[in-house]
Amino acid sequence: MTKTPVIDVRGLNVEYGDFQAVRNVSFQVGKGELYALLGTNGAGKTSTLETVEGHRSATSGTVRVFGHDPRERRSVRPRMGVMLQESGFSPDLTVRETVRLIGSLTLRTDRVERVLDVVDLTRKADTKVSQLSGGEKRRLDFATAVYGTPELVFLDEPTTGLDIRSRDALWEAVDRLRADGSTIVLTTHYLEEAQQRADRIGLMHRGTLRQEGTVAELTRALPSVISFSLPATAPEPPLPATREGDGTFVVETLGLQKDLHTLLGWAQDHAVELRGLEAGPTRLDDVFRALDTADA
Repeated sequence: MTKTPVIDVRGLNVEYGDFQAVRNVSFQVGKGELYALLGTNGAGKTSTLETVEGHRSATSGTVRVFGHDPRERRSVRPRMGVMLQESGFSPDLTVRETVRLIGSLTLRTDRVERVLDVVDLTRKADTKVSQLSGGEKRRLDFATAVYGTPELVFLDEPTTGLDIRSRDALWEAVDRLRADGSTIVLTTHYLEEAQQRADRIGLMHRGTLRQEGTVAELTRALPSVISFSLPATAPEPPLPATREGDGTFVVETLGLQKDLHTLLGWAQDHAVELRGLEAGPTRLDDVFRALDTADA
């Protein structure tokens, strides 16, 4: 994190009449960072991001992007690219015309041909938006967001509707942006993407930012899991385990390496096959479940 963050949110509150969608949220995003803001449905992340992007006013609190109020369009918009879940492009414009139009509105400079090549839409340059597939429209969304290599890029569910090859190409393009120094803010329901790619993650739930940190920091407080099945004639395993309905044994542990070593040694000594053995740290979806459980 640099001393002057690219995004600086302090005590943000967003209200719609009597409903408070965002409650006292604070976070910062540093230059070159990939920050994932995740949340359960209705968590308030959309209202938070719309405020940071300058599309919505805060009820109270302060939001700064590059040191400016994000509603100062001329100061912020040319340095920022936004990929929304739904773009709303004109269906009668071609792909080339759409990229050129959005590029001119953002006041960034680039070559349309370069951007179309990045998202593999060169062959569709003269195709109308209405004739694109869902995946092609998402690639067009991405193209307009990264036109001119902006310093800050918001990616809202960027890989929804993309096939594996297109997903890989998108993330390769994001990696190149980061290599050029761009800052990325990601929202996604594909938690494995955030787990694999984010430098830090903020978890929102019921309008508040409940947890924030690296994947390791977020999962450290929850136990790792070892699961396996045993032959019917096997003795009781050496670790406290819960037996699931299908006969699978599940061990929750805060000492994964030590307990896995114990289990493997026991299996070797008793000539027991650990069928379907899996062992690993807590995943992000487990952290989300813990948030719901804590509020139950």
